[in-house]
Amino acid sequence: MTATHDATTTIRDLENARYRAIVDQDLARFAELSHPDLAYSHSSGDTDSLDSYLDKVRSGYYVYHDIDHPIEFIRIVDDVALVIGEMNASITAGGREKKLRNRCLAVWKYTDDAGWRFLAYQPTPVPTA
Repeated sequence: MTATHDATTTIRDLENARYRAIVDQDLARFAELSHPDLAYSHSSGDTDSLDSYLDKVRSGYYVYHDIDHPIEFIRIVDDVALVIGEMNASITAGGREKKLRNRCLAVWKYTDDAGWRFLAYQPTPVPTA
């Protein structure tokens, strides 16, 4: 595995790539970045596997129009990277337009055969004033 500074830069680049892939609906790229055991939770409380999430995006259930994802910090612990930040987005979910404002945790796992892979996502909605 690379040094922590290099890994932090890599993870930041991978976060940018996964968000870009989902906005562009480049599902092959999103899948390539993801761990086969991905657990993708939504601000609604639902959780998808990699396959069920991709099926929902492919079917148009989730359409991501724009995403801003500032990263507060990245913590590397052994072969796991924790990304703490925000996910602010304009999406369509189940035919309804939504504006999301979430604090979030993204988890990346380093694997010997495939490098860093996106393993888990957990958003927490920020209450509106």
